[in-house]
Amino acid sequence: MNRMIILTASMAFLGSTAFAGDIGVSISHSDSNLAVLVKGIKDKAAQSNQPLQIEFAEGDVNRQLSQVQNFIAAKVDAIIVNTVETSATPTMTKLAADAGIPLVYVNNTPSDVHELGPKAAFVGSDEKVAGTLEAQEVCRVLKERGKGDSADILIIQGVLANETAVLRSQAVHEVAATAECNFMKIIDEQSANWDPVKAQDLVTNWITAGYKPAAIISNNDEMAIGAINSLKASGLDASQVIVAGVDATKEAMQYMKNGDLQVTVFQDAIGQGAGSLEVAMKLAKGEKVESPLWIPYELVNPANVESYLSKN
Repeated sequence: MNRMIILTASMAFLGSTAFAGDIGVSISHSDSNLAVLVKGIKDKAAQSNQPLQIEFAEGDVNRQLSQVQNFIAAKVDAIIVNTVETSATPTMTKLAADAGIPLVYVNNTPSDVHELGPKAAFVGSDEKVAGTLEAQEVCRVLKERGKGDSADILIIQGVLANETAVLRSQAVHEVAATAECNFMKIIDEQSANWDPVKAQDLVTNWITAGYKPAAIISNNDEMAIGAINSLKASGLDASQVIVAGVDATKEAMQYMKNGDLQVTVFQDAIGQGAGSLEVAMKLAKGEKVESPLWIPYELVNPANVESYLSKN
């Protein structure tokens, strides 16, 4: 079901203090990390008396395209998109450019990130950095545990049409090809579409097939949690398999505190959300902006987890 949230707090001001007119926001799907992203957008909008229309595409690229078309038809002053499939962004970029409406992509890197034009921008984090930090830490922990001679690795990918999943997975392969970490043998990688239940089913299938991984590297925390739940349900000692994710969600932080998740990477979803709205408001006023606007990633492990418990 298509859901819409309409932020009306600024109506009391009759729009006079808003930085821009209505801004339409399309979010790819509902999960814990994107809920934080949306909070960042909404909090910044409340501070700026900025009216919003927020819709969720629920993983449907055609629905998202329709949402963007509807925003254009409604003559919003700017559009923010967290893409379902980054391969679909050139179409949305052209639609917005032809209509003269500023467009800001957030969180998921658009495939045309370097060809967006003067009225479009991207706010997010470098996905190769996320995958690199994640894989390098897995490599370090494996060595620390005496598994530096040979270690079987499984990768759980996000949506394969999404640049985020592609770049994070590619980074894992690149780390595993370095002299320091070439003992890491990637024995399989499959998509679970960012979904913890699908990830749990995938890992259960791997275990049933006889795989005995030293580590499972996931493109996000929710799928990492699915992997942990599968290991536990299968009767395996989850603490003996290094599980890694990305996002540093609140739920993931609890799994880490409990000793089940060994590695994640903090993605500043609040900062991305707030940054995307600020950029959208500037573009709506005709101002120039920096693009891409990179929000740094940070490695999280049991040694520093306490510092990240309240960040997302």
